[in-house]
Amino acid sequence: MDRTTIENALFPQCPIRNILAKLCDKWSLLVIYTLNKADKKTTRFKELQREIPDISQKMLTVTLRTLEDDGYVTRTVYPEVPPRVEYALTERAHSLLPHINALIGWAAENMDAIIKDRKKACKKQ
Repeated sequence: MDRTTIENALFPQCPIRNILAKLCDKWSLLVIYTLNKADKKTTRFKELQREIPDISQKMLTVTLRTLEDDGYVTRTVYPEVPPRVEYALTERAHSLLPHINALIGWAAENMDAIIKDRKKACKKQ
């Protein structure tokens, strides 16, 4: 789904399609998790990029803008030379963190079994 899409045309009231389609892309949950695990309340762009080394600069920018548009992240620009930009989680994102942490726990508990099943399925093909 395109980052500017507001709602699904066929099912505009469906929270799964409407909200999770953007929140559950490849990077959004990881960015929220990374912003939360920082020792401070705000994080600069380059710090995020260092914490998630396999994300491109463009994709990190798009992900942060999407999270900002949906109210999960705030972006503060300081009028300095060079400009300083900091990102922080909103209350909405903080209310999501227990669910993200539960999902991370579930993934950690089940990862070995899932990998084993994937390998077994590959051998059948």
